[in-house]
Amino acid sequence: MLDTVLFVAFPYVAVTIAILMGIFRYFSDRFSYSSLSSQFLENRKLFWGSVPWHYGVILVLGAHLAALVFPTWWGDLIADQIRLYVLEVTGLALALMAVVGLALLVLRRVTSPRAFAVTSPMDWLLLTALLAQVGLGFWIALVYRWGSDWYLHTAVPWMYSLAIFEPQIHYVTALPWVVKLHMLGGFVIVLLFPFTRLVHLVTFPITYLWRPLQVVIWNRRPAR
Repeated sequence: MLDTVLFVAFPYVAVTIAILMGIFRYFSDRFSYSSLSSQFLENRKLFWGSVPWHYGVILVLGAHLAALVFPTWWGDLIADQIRLYVLEVTGLALALMAVVGLALLVLRRVTSPRAFAVTSPMDWLLLTALLAQVGLGFWIALVYRWGSDWYLHTAVPWMYSLAIFEPQIHYVTALPWVVKLHMLGGFVIVLLFPFTRLVHLVTFPITYLWRPLQVVIWNRRPAR
């Protein structure tokens, strides 16, 4: 029963709330649909944390998504031992980058009085969830080797079964508890999505494609 609640009910609840509340927030408070950047408050520490964090997490998520969307291609890719080894080492390095980058961002929030002042309780909750998630991901990559392979035969069919509304939890219930926490942590972040600054991930400035050109006229007297 607990497995059913965690690996069937909870993912559906998390995704449903994320979609409905995301739409509600967009139409009720569209101005908040941004990253609410505090770069102007303290830029140097932000750079050293933001760059490794974004590069690390985006590439790792891209690999997860590639295996989920193109499982056959991913299986062919990791069929070669050398390619599998390269992927494992690269994934471990990227996970470490993400952990270090996010830790520096948290440190910046703590040590910079101005950044600390504009950090809401929801921001702290999100940072905690993200840090736990990437920390678990790094630990799994370090301890439970060849995740590029077993992920394809456990998490991928489980998430696919959820997508077609035929949940098959036997793919994941026998996994180590650390791996299961990491999987559930992903849906925790999805649940937090509409209540935090993560919503900026779905905002794309597509209106720039058809908006008229901006004409800038300098209202400055020439120097004599």
